[in-house]
Amino acid sequence: MANALVASWSSLRDRLLTSASFRRRVSAIPGLRAISRRQSRKLFDLVAGFSYSQVLLACVRLELFDKLAQGPQSIAQIAQESALPAESADILVRAAISLDLLEWRGRDAVGLGMLGAVMVDNPAISALVRHHQAVYEDLADPLITLREPDRPTRLRNYWAYARDGRHFGEKRLDATDVRDYSELMSASQPLVAEQVLQAYDFSRHQVVLDVGGGQGTFLSHVARAHPSLKLQLFDLPAVAQLARGRLAEAGFANRIECIGGSFFEDALPQGADLVTLIRVAYDHPDDRVLRILSAIRQALRPRGGHLLLAEPLSGTPGAQAMGDAYFGLYLLAMGKGRARSAARLADLMTQAGFAEVRAIPTALPLQTGMLLARVAPG
Repeated sequence: MANALVASWSSLRDRLLTSASFRRRVSAIPGLRAISRRQSRKLFDLVAGFSYSQVLLACVRLELFDKLAQGPQSIAQIAQESALPAESADILVRAAISLDLLEWRGRDAVGLGMLGAVMVDNPAISALVRHHQAVYEDLADPLITLREPDRPTRLRNYWAYARDGRHFGEKRLDATDVRDYSELMSASQPLVAEQVLQAYDFSRHQVVLDVGGGQGTFLSHVARAHPSLKLQLFDLPAVAQLARGRLAEAGFANRIECIGGSFFEDALPQGADLVTLIRVAYDHPDDRVLRILSAIRQALRPRGGHLLLAEPLSGTPGAQAMGDAYFGLYLLAMGKGRARSAARLADLMTQAGFAEVRAIPTALPLQTGMLLARVAPG
């Protein structure tokens, strides 16, 4: 009965909202006018979203936020320092103000807005903004991406292990192949590390293995927060080599052991009581994720072994657009992987031999969702 009522209501709503005459009548009624305007604004924001993102990109490339962090400037100063025509600078500044990136400071001066202030000294977000030039090119015609998911794209070339849709032979990649994407992941990793460390107590463990650990940024945060833990990193040989250099510079050469290999071809290091899988699963299709999870299950201690998985999740309440719209198309253009719900990941973890899978709340679920599971007995 309830389903029939929902279907009936949905059908009525569709008939009304698709009627131009109904929309005109609603916009003329004071009590409903605000709803009509709000929906129109949301629709226009979808249309204009690319323009908004380009305003942000222009500000990042001009390093405008860092400059204004030193103090407000006039539009004339911004134009001169940015090598922009006066009219173009005026257009950019007013656009950034409308998006809360900048704000007026008096009649002629411009300073940081609320969102612009967040961009200051935030290399992770800046790196992602710059990276999205490639994303926009690949998705310039979304129907081509949807109809030809195997076509060459800039994202496939950028994420070297995704080229040609291959899943084996990654160990042949050298430092040149992996450097760019490793740098991007390293720059954005602090955002995730902060969320994970706030939400989960690592002190209950003894040995932590980070699978697909990149240049070790995540484990560096764990090492600072928990000096007594034994830490290991596993990634492709070229990436592990980059990690050794980066960790040595940070003073962690003796704290974090870096092991090179492929989780599709090699056994993982044995004996950890916690394996972390941070933003790895969504890079791969289901069958490959199951292989990774099974390898982790074999590597963990049979008693007390746990897996902590963290990545943006599909269907996250309040963040559905991030998981389904953004990552859905991004990963399609990349040529590998998919965004998954917590329920789907829990199912894969159970198939791989884990039990008691549960979600761990994070402060920013838009950015990071977390699942914890233990090794199933027997």
